[in-house]
Amino acid sequence: MNNVILPLDSGIATLPLAGGKGANLARLARWGFPVPPGFLVTTPVYHAYVAANGLQAVIDAALTSLDPAQADPAALQAASETIRGAFAAGALPPETAAALRRAYAALGEPPTAVAVRSSATAEDLPETSFAGQQDTFLQVVGADDLLTAVAACWSSLWTARAIGYRARNGIPHAGIGLAVVVQQMVASEVSGVLFTANPLTGHRGEMVIDATFGLGEALVSGQVEPDQYVVDVAARRIVRRQLGAKATVMRGRAGGGTTTETADGSRRQALPDDVILRLAELGTAVAARFGTPQDIEWAWADGRLFLLQSRPVTSLFPLPDALPDDLPLRVMFSFGAVQGILDPLTPLGRDLLMGAFAGLATLFGQPRTLQTQRILYEAGERLFIDVTHLLRHPLGRRLLHAALRLVEPGAAQALAAVAADAHLQPAPGWFRPATVGRLLRFFGPFLRRVPAVLRRPERARMRMQQGIDVLITDMAHRGRLATTLAQRVDLLEELMRSGFARLLPLLLPPVVSGLASLNLLTRLANSVGHDVLLLTRGLPHNVTTEMDLRLWQAAAAIGQDAAAREAFARRAAAALAADYLAGKLPPRAQTAVADFLEAYGMRGVGEIDLGRRRWREDPTQVMQTLQSYLRIPVAQAPDAVFARGAAAAETAVANLEEALRRTRGGKLKARLARLAFERMRALAGLRESPKFTMIQVFGTTRAALLASGEALAAAGLLDAADDVFYLHAAELREMAAAPGPGWRERVAARRAAYAREQQRVQVPRLLLSDGRAFYEGVTGAAAGDLTGSPVSPGVVEGRVRIVFDPVGTRLQPGEILVCPGTDPAWTPLFLAAGGLVMEVGGMMTHGSVVAREYGIPAVVGVHQATRRLQTGQRIRVDGSVGVITLLEEA
Repeated sequence: MNNVILPLDSGIATLPLAGGKGANLARLARWGFPVPPGFLVTTPVYHAYVAANGLQAVIDAALTSLDPAQADPAALQAASETIRGAFAAGALPPETAAALRRAYAALGEPPTAVAVRSSATAEDLPETSFAGQQDTFLQVVGADDLLTAVAACWSSLWTARAIGYRARNGIPHAGIGLAVVVQQMVASEVSGVLFTANPLTGHRGEMVIDATFGLGEALVSGQVEPDQYVVDVAARRIVRRQLGAKATVMRGRAGGGTTTETADGSRRQALPDDVILRLAELGTAVAARFGTPQDIEWAWADGRLFLLQSRPVTSLFPLPDALPDDLPLRVMFSFGAVQGILDPLTPLGRDLLMGAFAGLATLFGQPRTLQTQRILYEAGERLFIDVTHLLRHPLGRRLLHAALRLVEPGAAQALAAVAADAHLQPAPGWFRPATVGRLLRFFGPFLRRVPAVLRRPERARMRMQQGIDVLITDMAHRGRLATTLAQRVDLLEELMRSGFARLLPLLLPPVVSGLASLNLLTRLANSVGHDVLLLTRGLPHNVTTEMDLRLWQAAAAIGQDAAAREAFARRAAAALAADYLAGKLPPRAQTAVADFLEAYGMRGVGEIDLGRRRWREDPTQVMQTLQSYLRIPVAQAPDAVFARGAAAAETAVANLEEALRRTRGGKLKARLARLAFERMRALAGLRESPKFTMIQVFGTTRAALLASGEALAAAGLLDAADDVFYLHAAELREMAAAPGPGWRERVAARRAAYAREQQRVQVPRLLLSDGRAFYEGVTGAAAGDLTGSPVSPGVVEGRVRIVFDPVGTRLQPGEILVCPGTDPAWTPLFLAAGGLVMEVGGMMTHGSVVAREYGIPAVVGVHQATRRLQTGQRIRVDGSVGVITLLEEA
């Protein structure tokens, strides 16, 4: 049996042969780290056992009835029991048993106590640790017990928890195998776990050590409260220590197996300080060799440290690869949080945004390219904005804090804590005289136009729209002229270089004027205790609101036609979408949907990413929303609700004027409030226009690149047209110059990385260059209540509907929409929703703005709302104070 039982330091102990644990231990042994001696029982031995006992048929039959999406515990347990029963009834092939006996005898004079550990090919991976899913047997003594333990390890590949874990993480059952690590037992005086980066905060400069007396199994299985030590790696100093009870001690028995005893270890530190620091140094060396933070199991015996296992710390949010090292600490803010979307971005989508910011820097007299820009950085397939220079200047800090309070209050809270860090000492940063001069020269002409805009807001708004129309027409014309991949990459790079240069002169003066009017109105309203949010109800000229009302008009047209109404009542949304694309909807419905998509088909979920599909390509979400709209009672028609909101705003400003007149200088204040209200109503709705214009331009560029993708797929260079978005701009240019093999494999790896990141439950609002990550939203105040930022006033009670993707969602009228965040593609759901709860967002994010205009109570920045609430629960949402109260369980 060549290469089926290997020495622990074998150079061929790869993941497929030795499993994750075995491969990592083999590397540690080869690198000279203190690893107990032993051997590896490789995966071919497992597969030989399965074949010899006819187990594959049993496995296949047991798994056939499982639904991966449901992961029903009872069904998982039943499948596991069937499979493991068959494993227990099997017999080792004679040659396997003989080889194991020889390897065991070579470890030393019997009876040698060994640890027998499972090592699956799907564990201890960079993206999924799979820790603890298979069995370990300690203090195994004698060859017969070793053979039994090895077979039991193989069987543990099919525990209910291991089957469920693979299903949840998209790891196929077919083809997996399990190796077994056999090592001499270490009679641990103290043992534990070392994290070479702080797993709670993400800090890469801190190590966390858990330690207890005796064997570490009591710790990893949760039977004991250990000591915990936190080490500052750079200073070689223990910065925090907490002594645990350590009330249970596990030790090996001479004849085999383990025993536990009770003890009071709360007054004794398990590991001396000097050993703690030695262990931290060892951890630093291990992490450096692996190139990533490690979770290390260790033991201390007879004055020596031993490493028993090492695997990646998969819970850490990754850091950007290319951060400059000119500052001791950098602070980055989630770009996705501004957009209300925390999904990953495709490689080409990231390129476009990073290139656009490079173009913006060039406008400010700081020439940058996609490669040299230093504003946006990629981490976890997402983008983060470097705000360090703003934080290091008092004025910049105030401006940043004020801006974040509007768009992401949770991030503003975290930022206030971070700003006190000693590494963020005041410095000129971007506020050097030369930089300020460049900013003034750039923004000065726009700001000088603000008074004219405020004098004649309607004229300014019309001129802005005319300029946008010219820009869109020009980009569409360029898109038609670009017929080769190289020309289309040129178009993309031109958009990066000049996008902001063309958009800002058009959009900045009216948008700034609208926000300035709103700010003045807010100050006046606050001075007499009035809620300014009431003044923003039914706000006109918001392109997102107009889009939703346009879709309502399409629903109304469909509802007036019997054939169209019946089709939408009976058929699934996906079937309706397919019929539309084939031109087979009932004529009234085909026309209504076509008219809507002609105006808004370039939109879609996650539309800020050039690589995400648009409604014109797949209108399933549009069909689902239309089906929801057709169930809305006439009295709750969105256009009527919007009109009532506008009337309520007029009443609110009249009440505000009356209240101001009763104050000192009241007549002037009341007149000022009326002027600010009128200009706010004329201009504040334009806040959504910059992004909508950008998405229109993106739509033209995406369509052109998809045409090239179709040609490349037809030529066999790519698998699908949209594979082009999983390549970078430079790679597309390379492909255009020299088409060749290898691109499909590169795209497959990128798609896999994107899919893994889609499974990430939490994304930090703030990310620091030392690894610290801040996830929290607004903290709660009352026991049992969830709290966040109030962004749309009113109180509503209703049933919760948790939604992670608007595609596939048919919201029932009055349900409370609870979601991670929203972009404009989500907002059609708002017309059916009774209220809104989001995990991210602030006063001026898309969802908040639209919720106010529809009069939907909304609370945002609610930490882990989608995990703390459940679909079907009845809750009260108070959008005036930011409190969510549970009224009834599902």
